[in-house]
Amino acid sequence: AAAAMMVTRDSLLNICMDAKHHKTEPGPEGQLYGQCVLWKDNACCTANTSLEAHQDQSYLYNFNWDHCGVMPEKCKRHFIQDTCLYECSPNLGPWIDQADTSWRKERIRDVPLCQEDCEQWWEDCQDAVTCKVNWHKGWNWTTGTNQCPRGAMCQKFKFVFPTAAALCEQIWSGSYRYTSHHRGSGRCIQMWFDPAQENPNIAVAQYYA
Repeated sequence: AAAAMMVTRDSLLNICMDAKHHKTEPGPEGQLYGQCVLWKDNACCTANTSLEAHQDQSYLYNFNWDHCGVMPEKCKRHFIQDTCLYECSPNLGPWIDQADTSWRKERIRDVPLCQEDCEQWWEDCQDAVTCKVNWHKGWNWTTGTNQCPRGAMCQKFKFVFPTAAALCEQIWSGSYRYTSHHRGSGRCIQMWFDPAQENPNIAVAQYYA
């Protein structure tokens, strides 16, 4: 039984999800771009994916951050970091779930985000503007990129997402879970960490696996 337990546990560690741009297995990537560089020693993303993660309306998903006017840079950097974590991290195994969509077979659900990462995201984005709570679905895609659905009103994030928890948990339909755990606790996933130090999310994945 113990051996079987180990097998299942290990199958949740150091893996890439089966999704649109992910590599089949993680490995070193010397040339990761910008904010994705944190994962260069062991990544599920290619250098090209990491570059595209920083583009407005990149070919990754044709997603337009500026659907209600230009998103401020201090806010956008959190969305870039969120994209880097999603595309590059090999430490999300315990939260990988089936997804029945045309563009991916797996997704993440309820990843426990560190409180500071979520609060800072909300803090830096509260005055950015959007027209939707859940950015995964319900857009008007007729032009090939996401536009607000008819009748949807553009308003500040702080009215659309009244709390940091609302932002982190609702924007990607439950991909993240707001926690009261702190960075460095070994109990929550950090979107940001110091690339000079070991990736703190390895221990977190082991704990939850």
